[in-house]
Amino acid sequence: MSRSASRGRADRRQFDVPDLVARARGGEPRAVARLISLVEDESSALREAMGLLAPHTGRAQVVGITGAPGVGKSTSTNAIVTAVRAGGRRVGVLAVDPSSPFSGGALLGDRIRMGDHAGDKGVFIRSMAARGHLGGLSWSTPQAVRVLDAAGFDVVLIETVGVGQSEVEVAGLADSTIVLLAPGMGDGIQAAKAGILEVGDLYVVNKADRDGAAQVARDLRSMLALAQRRPDAWHPPVLKTVAASGDGVAEVVTALDEHRAWSIATGELQRRRERRARAEVEAIAVAALRARLAQVGDHAEIGALAAAVVAGESDPYTAADRLLEG
Repeated sequence: MSRSASRGRADRRQFDVPDLVARARGGEPRAVARLISLVEDESSALREAMGLLAPHTGRAQVVGITGAPGVGKSTSTNAIVTAVRAGGRRVGVLAVDPSSPFSGGALLGDRIRMGDHAGDKGVFIRSMAARGHLGGLSWSTPQAVRVLDAAGFDVVLIETVGVGQSEVEVAGLADSTIVLLAPGMGDGIQAAKAGILEVGDLYVVNKADRDGAAQVARDLRSMLALAQRRPDAWHPPVLKTVAASGDGVAEVVTALDEHRAWSIATGELQRRRERRARAEVEAIAVAALRARLAQVGDHAEIGALAAAVVAGESDPYTAADRLLEG
């Protein structure tokens, strides 16, 4: 089903938005799920919901988990949830799954691997479809993070579908970013080519019980040591885990807390969140503009501008300026 069809279906429902927000703030999972559905469906009720949620945001620790397919992202996320819950903190998980080519929905593979927490009321897991978005995230992920933040989750984990050479978008959305690697998935030079050495706050070599894990960790440390960093800058640690058994995961959670403390002390957390908010505002504005342009797509004005460009009487930039002025 298309997003426009989903939006139309959602808009036909009757929502008591303030009540829905209040129930989500009270920790009701169904209300949290309904709010995230409003986000995914682009419901007309979303604007009111976001306005009510805004005063309650900014408290959660947002952690991005990324890496190439096959490194064990879902298993690692499951293990991190267990470690965080051991400390009594509530955890929200947004697992961005590949989209079904038929329905456009998430394939739900991550929920299968995180079944350990199905009955834990302190854990909320939501699979979201990437819907063809190239950055490893769903287009609606930032607002879904805001829902979980306002609902009182202490930690929000965002697991991406798996990044490629330039798909490192999660770093712009998270307070801390974990980059997962595994032996047999490429050496340190390949990691540098993929761009991941520029986005990670923590580097975790998973499946450390396999041959080659120590070499991957050494290569990573060597590559990171070559980076030019200020003396007061954060120096990303390289850790080793066996997520399937939980070995080394407690150290990952400790390192995340240390990075958060450093980010708060240096002002980096505030800078990241302001950049994140700016990108979100720009994305919403561009989407609104695109919708307006679609409404006037067959309008005489834009047709005349297009004809002028084809005739060489104008250029696309001047035509675009005139359209925006109008």
